[in-house]
Amino acid sequence: MKHINITKTFAIAAVAALALAIAPAAKAQVNKGCNTATLQGTFAYTITGSFVAAPAPLGPYAEVGAQTFDGSGGTVATGMSNTNGSVASATRTGTYTVNSDCTGTFSFQIAPGISSHYFFVIANDGSAYQAVCLDPVAVITRIGTRLSPGRTI
Repeated sequence: MKHINITKTFAIAAVAALALAIAPAAKAQVNKGCNTATLQGTFAYTITGSFVAAPAPLGPYAEVGAQTFDGSGGTVATGMSNTNGSVASATRTGTYTVNSDCTGTFSFQIAPGISSHYFFVIANDGSAYQAVCLDPVAVITRIGTRLSPGRTI
């Protein structure tokens, strides 16, 4: 009788170990990573930070607006900014790339010959992103959250 209980216990433990070993592999197959289509739609965004070197005007910077990603590597952002007390609106066009690990970069032309560059991470299955400016003139973060499907600003 004791031998049967030990055998059953061993069999249950072996099945449990096999199930635990297979579960992460099954999940890994479901999560196939990201691509440019993962970041698609219109996102409300907030930017905060400071310009710390020329040619930008030095001082605090904030911006809010809407950024649309087309799912193919193109992006457009329209927003209202405040640079050290000077308020302005702007529309910028740019491009973006997405890596399979759900990180990526986007850039905008902000003036002739001047571009801004960001590194980002896609969050919540593509419904949000968090970014940091890569340019040496700025210490800026950017957070975007997808608007409800079909909605734009």
